[in-house]
Amino acid sequence: MFDLALFGSVFVTLFVIMDPPGTTPIFLALTSGRPLKVQRKMALQAVVVAFGVIAVFAIGGQQILDYLHVSVPALMVAGGLLLLLISLDLLTGKAEEPTQTKDVNAALVPLGMPLLAGPGAIVTVILAVQRADGASQLAAVWGAIVAMHLVLWLTMRYSLLIIKVIKEGGVVLVTRLAGMLLAAIAVQQIANGVTGFIEAA
Repeated sequence: MFDLALFGSVFVTLFVIMDPPGTTPIFLALTSGRPLKVQRKMALQAVVVAFGVIAVFAIGGQQILDYLHVSVPALMVAGGLLLLLISLDLLTGKAEEPTQTKDVNAALVPLGMPLLAGPGAIVTVILAVQRADGASQLAAVWGAIVAMHLVLWLTMRYSLLIIKVIKEGGVVLVTRLAGMLLAAIAVQQIANGVTGFIEAA
């Protein structure tokens, strides 16, 4: 039978880590000024990229990290540094007017990875798959992963309505707020990575 308890546990853990409400202002900041059709495309692209990354690591994550000789703390520090660079652009308003190429890149980085499919979500999925005992538990883990990404897509897609309400001035405010939140997330990821290095030493 389908393991509902494990499904709920994995889903809640991923929800806390991937944080759909917290992602909303960052998504709005990175998609502002684009046509609605492009914004919706970016929401879908970001979720598809995140799901692809999570799925790859769910299937062979530990083997990939071992083969590359990359530790989880190193992954966390790298992801944190990347998010920090993006956050500085949002805070200072130095992000350039997007082109079609940048639209795609924004959906891939930082939205798809490392914001959604970040180190925390990757490690959670790797451990959940490793601990799954039997087909029912494995199905529950994958069900939670799919459900989480569906929630992320719905959250980003319908958050676009907010832009119509807050207008241009509100978008600037949201952009600065997103930069501050993203900087805090980045610093926390770097700190967690450094702590991981110290504990492993």
